[in-house]
Amino acid sequence: MKRFAMGGALLALLSGCATNGDLEATRQQIDQVNQQASTRLNQIETKLSNDKLLDMLSQLEDLKAQVVKQNGQIEVLNHNLQTTQKRQDDLYADLDGRLARLEHPQASSEPLSQTAPSENASQPLAVQAASPFEKSLDALRNRNFAEAVSGLSHFIQANPGDAHVAEASYWLGVAHTGLRQYDAAIEIHRQFVAQYPNNPKAPDALRNIANCQRELDQNDEARATLKRLIRLYPRSAAAAKAKLMLKSL
Repeated sequence: MKRFAMGGALLALLSGCATNGDLEATRQQIDQVNQQASTRLNQIETKLSNDKLLDMLSQLEDLKAQVVKQNGQIEVLNHNLQTTQKRQDDLYADLDGRLARLEHPQASSEPLSQTAPSENASQPLAVQAASPFEKSLDALRNRNFAEAVSGLSHFIQANPGDAHVAEASYWLGVAHTGLRQYDAAIEIHRQFVAQYPNNPKAPDALRNIANCQRELDQNDEARATLKRLIRLYPRSAAAAKAKLMLKSL
């Protein structure tokens, strides 16, 4: 009996030793698994962090590219705005110059009309000033371009044989320019130059055509018109101005 008791105790002791070893091995395996999981989790977190950083850097580069593009577009718009503003300033300065010659004809070396005075020239000044033609010119002098267009158009249609039709045609084109009706101004001044090529205002009519073409962004056509002006009227003041205009186109 004593021998069996000792054997049982030894067996129990051996069994206890085997259980503790398994537990230790299990703990080691669990620790290893935990360590591997922790390492893997750290790797995943690091990768996610790097991916987010790369994504943020990519977005930042895209934003920089958009800013550069927008800045370039703004510069182009500013340049176009300045160019357009200068072009319009030049056009209206030229228009004011033409109207100044109308307001003060004695200051201009060009006569108001190429043709001979009409029969009304012998009438009193008060009567002449009341004529439809003079009323239209008064409207033009006052920068009332719409009234000038209406009055001059009616005068030309009602008096096709009048001595002032040529002059009225020229100023009609100028009045349309004042209204920014550039296509109409171009057509009227083209007809004027074709019908009255020897009129002192023909060079200025061609230059106004070029001005209107430039306002319509028809730069090639404007260059061709200016070159034609220089070729046909090389000694005119308009030709000298045309040479300067060509440099800016």
